[in-house]
Amino acid sequence: MSIERTLSIIKPDAMHAIGAIYQRLMQENLKIVAAKMRWLTLEQAKQLYHLHQGKSFFTPLVQFITSQPVMLQVLEGEDAIARYRNLMGSTDPQKAGSGTLRAEFGKAAQNLWENVAHGSDSPENAQYEIDLFFDKSEIYKR
Repeated sequence: MSIERTLSIIKPDAMHAIGAIYQRLMQENLKIVAAKMRWLTLEQAKQLYHLHQGKSFFTPLVQFITSQPVMLQVLEGEDAIARYRNLMGSTDPQKAGSGTLRAEFGKAAQNLWENVAHGSDSPENAQYEIDLFFDKSEIYKR
């Protein structure tokens, strides 16, 4: 196992549950090494979701993530990327496994992009996404 960092975003539909989500992160031994609340710009959202550009859900996803403030975190821990993705659960909150963030906090989702959280899917994307939102000076160093 290796120590990794991953980007975590608590989306607008779960901002009411920040405390409960942070408690779950701590239970999973995912250390929050940077955090800030931001209202994402359209440009930031388009850069974040650039891999989905041209897909039917791209525009509504960008509109949703920029509709209200979000909470951005850099998480650190052993195999943090896979572990956080497992904790988030399936993209569709209705299909997310019991005990996952999306199952617990995304029950009222109207659309698949209203799914509580975003997490990086690879080490390369994690670094890209972290660099998109955080300056190195904002991230805790051991």
